[in-house]
Amino acid sequence: MYASEIVAVGMAVPDRIVTNDDLSKLMDTNDEWITQRSGIRERRWVDAQTTTSDLALRAAERAIAAAGIKKEDIELIVMATLSPDHDFPGTGCFLQAKLGLAGCATLDIRQACSGFLYGLSVADQFIKTGMYKTVLLVGAEVHSKGLDVSTRGRDVAVLFGDGAGAAILKRTDATNSSRVLSTHLHAEGAHAQELWLPGPGMNLGAERVSRAMLDEGLIYPKMNGKKVFAHAIRRMAEVLMEGLAANNTKLEDIDLFLFHQANLRINEMLAQELKIPPEKVFNTIHKYGNTTAATIPIGMSEAVAAGKLKKGMLVASAAFGSGFTWASALYRW
Repeated sequence: MYASEIVAVGMAVPDRIVTNDDLSKLMDTNDEWITQRSGIRERRWVDAQTTTSDLALRAAERAIAAAGIKKEDIELIVMATLSPDHDFPGTGCFLQAKLGLAGCATLDIRQACSGFLYGLSVADQFIKTGMYKTVLLVGAEVHSKGLDVSTRGRDVAVLFGDGAGAAILKRTDATNSSRVLSTHLHAEGAHAQELWLPGPGMNLGAERVSRAMLDEGLIYPKMNGKKVFAHAIRRMAEVLMEGLAANNTKLEDIDLFLFHQANLRINEMLAQELKIPPEKVFNTIHKYGNTTAATIPIGMSEAVAAGKLKKGMLVASAAFGSGFTWASALYRW
């Protein structure tokens, strides 16, 4: 029997730091308002030339180097993003070309904030079945180019940052203690329009894109913040406990919690409801904002660098996002 092990991670964020005070020059907001509601103090935004696959490439190269493997060892690229370089083909193809890996399979995951954990589940299954030995899993986003940075769009615009995180998964023996123990995935499409990007699209009349869509701001993300907040706490708690039950594990057995970074208040309330000690929750949202599919691998990378994530630790991750989708994973580092 096979299992998969996360053997290395890497991350990449733009050099440009955008503070809450910087945003106050673009829209009617201020540092206190943003920080109180989200815990975010700054985020990174790309320059005009940088794409999602560019950030993905940097993160991937760092993960490959940290894993001590040759890039040619990679047999599958799983790319999680909701901000693709182009509508098609998948961004994984552009990443593959930049890595110089002609021939290996690529697969894009479009499950927003749950994308990395969905991708982890996909990579884990491919390895468990024996189809692949080495998989590159990437979560990458460039949100800044698709935000309404006026007062009209401030409720969403202040939350998001750009960044990428990558993980190398390798086949290991199922008896190896360091492995992905289980993943758990869910969705509820009835709530899709509570957090979504209306246009452009094929469900908006005769034209995929029109002047009216631009004038109405349909090309910018829309969110029912209160509903997302409430569902996120409930669903993340449920799916986290589902993962623990599947592995006959208790909350106190977990050494570190790496949650999706959508809003610090969500993670604080989740920890409070489940009585998780704050020191066991590793957060990065205060300096990177919500990088969607990239938040968990960025958290992994930062936690390793900070000495908070060490070999042998039992780790639990959970995420909630657009779709609605939610997911969890339990893994031994």
